[in-house]
Amino acid sequence: MSEELPPSDAAREEAVDEVRATDADAWATACAEDLEAERARRRAEYGPPSGSAAEELKKLVDAVADKLSGIESPLFGAVAGPAAQQVVRQVVQQAKDAVEPVIERNPDVFDHLAAAGNELLAAYRSAVQAQERRWTGREDDADPRDLDERRDRGDDDGPGERIDLD
Repeated sequence: MSEELPPSDAAREEAVDEVRATDADAWATACAEDLEAERARRRAEYGPPSGSAAEELKKLVDAVADKLSGIESPLFGAVAGPAAQQVVRQVVQQAKDAVEPVIERNPDVFDHLAAAGNELLAAYRSAVQAQERRWTGREDDADPRDLDERRDRGDDDGPGERIDLD
């Protein structure tokens, strides 16, 4: 009869390490699958994600250039029309050629400008909301029904007195 010897300590540690590696891989794989599923859900719900501010600015420049190039001007008449259109196309192309290298060299600048614009908008919105609260003389978190109940009971701090007409 052959007896099997229990595994040595080194063999046990290797088995434990293998299980841990498998668990870590399973965890990483599950996280990656969940992340991809969430991205697919967001793409389906909201459409493709927008690019960086630099990419969006480049798209805007292209769209404006296409619109300006396609405008037919009746102001110049039938004779000068094609020549004027050619001049407009040439100016638009020169503007694109001047703007695109700046966008490509400094994409982070446009991201920072977009973030700064968002911060300015948030500050403006906060200031306007605070001013509106002062104008109306009430807080946003006060429930109008509570104010009506307080008036009905006659608990206001006003100078008048409550008269019961019943």
